[in-house]
Amino acid sequence: MTKFAVPRAYADPEAAARQLVQLAASIEPVQDGRIHIEKINAPFLYTLKASGAEFGVGIKHAVERGWLMIHESATYVKLLT
Repeated sequence: MTKFAVPRAYADPEAAARQLVQLAASIEPVQDGRIHIEKINAPFLYTLKASGAEFGVGIKHAVERGWLMIHESATYVKLLT
């Protein structure tokens, strides 16, 4: 019996980054435009069923593209687009 791997929706860093930006844009920022990381992390992991690795690669890609800024403490992001 052959088993086939199911393609992951957010395995592509671009797709993951775009989804994270979309999630961030849907959240009301707190002081100074901050969006707490758990506000995008939880829906990405639990609602969209993405993996932690996909989250990490997606955040990195979004930062590299200039779409998000992540604080050095990694507790919040800011939407730059």
